[in-house]
Amino acid sequence: MECAAKGRGTRCIGPPTRRCGRCGVVAYCSVAHQLSHWSDHKEECARFEQQMRSADVLHDFPFTFSSEALVQVHEKPETRCSFFMRQGLHQVGMWRYECHCGASVAASDCPRMIYDWNLPTILCPCREPKTPTSMRLSNWKDYYEWRCLPLHSPVALLLQWTVTIYHAIQLAAVRNSTNENSNKLYIHYLGPDKELLQLAVFGELRALLPGIQVHIDLIGPAVPQFRDGERIDLCRYARCTEIDCACKSSTENASLGVSNGINSPVTLQLHKGFYHERHREIVKDSFPHLVVASNAGIAAYSSWLPTLELIKEMNVPAIFSDYCEEAANLAACCISSVTGRPLGIPIQINPFRQPMVVEDSSLFLPCYSNCFIFGM
Repeated sequence: MECAAKGRGTRCIGPPTRRCGRCGVVAYCSVAHQLSHWSDHKEECARFEQQMRSADVLHDFPFTFSSEALVQVHEKPETRCSFFMRQGLHQVGMWRYECHCGASVAASDCPRMIYDWNLPTILCPCREPKTPTSMRLSNWKDYYEWRCLPLHSPVALLLQWTVTIYHAIQLAAVRNSTNENSNKLYIHYLGPDKELLQLAVFGELRALLPGIQVHIDLIGPAVPQFRDGERIDLCRYARCTEIDCACKSSTENASLGVSNGINSPVTLQLHKGFYHERHREIVKDSFPHLVVASNAGIAAYSSWLPTLELIKEMNVPAIFSDYCEEAANLAACCISSVTGRPLGIPIQINPFRQPMVVEDSSLFLPCYSNCFIFGM
């Protein structure tokens, strides 16, 4: 974390150890820098103070590893790397992209698909669920009970993408608005980044949306040029490590790779570029029932403005998430300025946020991947 007044004239004299006494969100290297920054900070201080009141709720997870993944990483004695080392997952498969030493790996430098959980059968959803989803899953505890997973399983750290899509579908009531005679669901997923290195987890939508053919177009500048247009059928779940598990059988071990996707329960297609640039050609084959953007950063990137204009014209529900409440509030202002109306789905805590704090966030606000969710 840097001093909140860095670059305001005088040099910082040390690390930012002096936090604002009211909100506790920003920190300074000295009293002088704190005083010089007050004219800027006073407008946001009360808002930050209010947001900090939800910290306990944001830290509330059912997992046995919550203390390590939340408090210890946030307060620095623990890192993501050391957490994954103790789990035996550091630099392994899809998990390698969850810490700083793996995050720098570009999507173009990794295999097209990584298929394995690198976990034993009991710890991962590598097979069909014992029962279909008979009720709406409301939180991680519901999901783990349904999937018969113990609360020390770390799979929620990767399943955040998939189950957040499931939650977005419920929020937007998309399945209720589609043709009852159709079993197809088209989703446009904007700005994928780390997800491109963890695509196998999207296969869990088979279990979450039984009887529905899900087609997801992933569109963003992070898609490698050589993968532009690539189509992937997810005909099975990511595999466990046990050789004799049913996920290795001929029926479970169906083809997973590039194909025409006609009968696949979950199909992904990759597109390089911004949504407003690629939209016209994509909708020829798949006009979306829903647009989703995880960790969107709407207020941080000017490229979102033409995309928001496009979504407004399409009149399709769009669900966004972001790392913290402040980012979501700034995004809401941008959306309202484009649409001329308030959010259709107000800012709320995503019950399926990643259960591990963001390391080295720029503020002391509680930050999680997919933390807050909202929509237009």
